[in-house]
Amino acid sequence: MTRRFRYQFGGIVQGVGFRPFLYRLARLHGLSGYVQNRPDGVVLEVEGPDESIETFLGDVHRQLPPLAEVTRLSSGEVPVRNDPGFQIIPSDSKGPRDLHITPDAAICAECLEEMFDPGDRRYRYPFINCTNCGPRLTIIRAIPYDRANTSMSCFPMCPECLREYEDPEDRRFHAEPDCCPVCGPRLSLLDAGGSPVNSSDPVRSACGMLRAGVVMAIKGLGGFHLCVDAGNDKAVGRLRSRKLREEKPLAVMVRNLEYARQIAWLSQAEIALLESPQRPIVLARKKNSRLLSGKIAPGVADLGLMLPYTPLHHLLFGEGFDALVMTSANRKDEPICIGNREAISRLKGIADFFLVHDRDILVRCDDSVAMAAVGKPILVRRSRGYVPQPIPLAQSYPEVLALGAHVKTTVCILKGELAFFSPHIGDMETPLARDFLRESIDLGCAIAQCRPKWVACDLHPGYHTSRAAAEMEGVERVIPVQHHHAHLVSCMAENGVSGKVIGIAMDGTGYGSDGTIWGGEFLVADEMGFVRTGHLSSFRLPGGEKAIHEPWRVAVSLLKKAFGENWPHFAMRLDAVPGECRCDTMDRAMDNGLNAPLTSSLGRFFDGVAAILGLRKKVAFEAQAAMELEAAADGQGGGILPFDIVRDKDRFLLDFSTTIRAIAESFLAGEAAGALSGAFHDTLIESFRRMAGLIREETGLDQVVLSGGCFQNRILLEGCIRELASAGFSVFFHRKIPANDGGISLGQAVCAGARLKKGRFFSADH
Repeated sequence: MTRRFRYQFGGIVQGVGFRPFLYRLARLHGLSGYVQNRPDGVVLEVEGPDESIETFLGDVHRQLPPLAEVTRLSSGEVPVRNDPGFQIIPSDSKGPRDLHITPDAAICAECLEEMFDPGDRRYRYPFINCTNCGPRLTIIRAIPYDRANTSMSCFPMCPECLREYEDPEDRRFHAEPDCCPVCGPRLSLLDAGGSPVNSSDPVRSACGMLRAGVVMAIKGLGGFHLCVDAGNDKAVGRLRSRKLREEKPLAVMVRNLEYARQIAWLSQAEIALLESPQRPIVLARKKNSRLLSGKIAPGVADLGLMLPYTPLHHLLFGEGFDALVMTSANRKDEPICIGNREAISRLKGIADFFLVHDRDILVRCDDSVAMAAVGKPILVRRSRGYVPQPIPLAQSYPEVLALGAHVKTTVCILKGELAFFSPHIGDMETPLARDFLRESIDLGCAIAQCRPKWVACDLHPGYHTSRAAAEMEGVERVIPVQHHHAHLVSCMAENGVSGKVIGIAMDGTGYGSDGTIWGGEFLVADEMGFVRTGHLSSFRLPGGEKAIHEPWRVAVSLLKKAFGENWPHFAMRLDAVPGECRCDTMDRAMDNGLNAPLTSSLGRFFDGVAAILGLRKKVAFEAQAAMELEAAADGQGGGILPFDIVRDKDRFLLDFSTTIRAIAESFLAGEAAGALSGAFHDTLIESFRRMAGLIREETGLDQVVLSGGCFQNRILLEGCIRELASAGFSVFFHRKIPANDGGISLGQAVCAGARLKKGRFFSADH
């Protein structure tokens, strides 16, 4: 029996070869009808025998194009029309827009094979792409995603490319960036002042320079990289000193998976991340660092590795390199460079040469960063390759814009049952970063096709994002959300969890609803509000902000809390206090709270323990001390150290004073820092399990949510998941959204959306 059905597909279904895929599949199954692009997705009508239609639909779901993702599907039977065949009909531009823009994707295997085929017309062409790969978000000027609205609009297609573009049977059918050496963008090599360097092959010339040790700025998909030979100590050192990045690890791009396996221990989850179309930087354990410069990632356990993801990268590695440093081209706290003139100006004194091209980057999009824990991929920074693919939510919310925190800032927009994220913006310390925030708000509104009137921000009144929210025009209400509450709700939203949960939020700094610095929190929370049921017992931060950069100050505070008036004796024996500092002065400052605010921060606690164990007294970058403490503990089992949980009125206090005494005394007695670091991690895990158990006894809740930057520590995350699960808890953690402040905008948006739905704009937090 012949029947006809109409299907409407929503999601990432345009610009990814979805229509030609349906066209070829329908013809294969002998079906008639049509497929059409519309502002809200793709409409398909197929006509034929029931059995053929059923088989066709099964193949659609099983064989989707690599970059396509169907998030909405509706269907219904319509009258038979007896079409003579199946066709792709012209797009309909009328109606409300509801399309998802495709993230940029790594070069596919077919394009890579063509690029290295001497007989192919795109042989060694660094801008080869098709519907399965290449630039998407980063070349968009306006919505919808048509060539005229991209930076490819100034490159008219030659007859050969146009023929491919118009042929439904071709892999490049309606591939908007389609081009070739005749009609597409071109590379050029510039010196430090921006003058052209005469070269018949800019790639080979650039590679010769890299072998000689120069610092090369290379224009990529979402911005420039600063590149040096990863095996050249002098070149890596030169890059570090020029970029004022003396110790923070540098990302490394390696020629293939086999070489990655030589320098890092790789799990199946890490291999899957490395080879995915998103091609993030993957944090993997070091294996044989002698193959690389020792200056790439000193003092930490992980290397940040990625595989080549653009045609240009593959051409560079075709010249004999095993590994290249590829770090974001920017100065401290500034966004990544995207324009040729911009890069020459902003990277003056850093880059010796520039390998550039004439295809404009329109959207800044830094590399994403990922790791694996409990055998699953976890995003640490969500940007190129993942953005702007929305996160599906378990329920619909009003349109809300959230501006994130002060560091690792992202913007999030809620629209219906979807959350749209900006690329990684970074820290709000410079005018350029704040300009990037405004760019990201405009981009997010364009992609989500809305301009929310409700704006969520952090509770901290001094954050730039909070001030920006208050100054925005056309906003009906600004809804502040407490930092750690937002952390937990971001994890709940990502996992589709609603209702009350036990939340464990652990990070470096967050403004508490009582005006103090939080960071080691046990909250009973839902989307509307929270109760602070427990936290780390507070300690002083002598020197205030200085304590973030000088962990020895935290060590002093922890020793004072642990040993009382005898702390100077232990501090001197541990060599914890620099010679120029007087113990009696610090003692008075802490006693009187003089520039020594209270905090419950686990991040700072990590810093203090690292300083007590002699690992790090001062840091050059965020979380350096904590990373080195984790590295010291890797593979070390230390047992559980003593700790105390005490009841203080309406909450539990987790007091590690006895833990600090045990660590300090054992270290002075000769126990190794690695074993004590392992014991410290084991103690944290056990104490969190005990705290959750006590809260469960009082509340009856058995769902635990883990969030905050401290849960980027693999030992802590995997241990908490294991021990909490063994204690009968359902444990939820981040995978698609960063646990750090990069994911906080989602929690802000959902908290604000939930309150708007209930008509309660302020939560009863305490």
